[in-house]
Amino acid sequence: MSTEAQAMSADWGGGVFPYRVGHRKLGMWLFIVSDSLTFSALLIGYSYLRASNNWPTPFPFNPSIIFSSVMTACLLSSSLTMVFGVSASAKGNRSAARKWIVATILLGLAFVVLHLFEWKHLIDEGLRPFFLPAEWVERFTTADGVPPSPLFGGTFFAITGMHMFHVFTGTIYLSVVAARAKKLKHEDIEISGLYWHFVDLVWMFVFPLIYIMSVDPTH
Repeated sequence: MSTEAQAMSADWGGGVFPYRVGHRKLGMWLFIVSDSLTFSALLIGYSYLRASNNWPTPFPFNPSIIFSSVMTACLLSSSLTMVFGVSASAKGNRSAARKWIVATILLGLAFVVLHLFEWKHLIDEGLRPFFLPAEWVERFTTADGVPPSPLFGGTFFAITGMHMFHVFTGTIYLSVVAARAKKLKHEDIEISGLYWHFVDLVWMFVFPLIYIMSVDPTH
């Protein structure tokens, strides 16, 4: 039997990882793919509603976009610290890996806290899932009397809330990984990094679509 045939026989003989990927890592990749479809559906739905309605653009550059940019900086920085944590784990330095993961958790929690402050501010202004503040209605009603769509609040809270939930559950996940860093395999830490980078990547679509494209040019 040729060497190639022997290799194929070994691969299909059972007891090996499919696609040369560990089962847990493969499971995380499958989760990421399925969750990507969920966020894609939400963002496509948002885009359709935005294009087919009189959509408000309520966010002034200062402070709304500056504030959300600070949130974005926290999340991007957390991806960098996660990279350092996975790198330290690959080198066998689990103590350093734990410190970098803790830094990632703190930056993720900072993002969540800032997001909650933003939500409170918008709710105090009168924004609800299917109700716009009176000032917004007056400001964004078109010249021919078409009012802005009240669906803005529903889509905003649904998408940003879904993402914030992922960030918060991610900090819990990373807390468990950090607590058990010296007992886990490197692959386990690497898998947690995959989840965290996915959460950060999703925000890179949410931020421009919901915030940057909703800048109020008159303020």
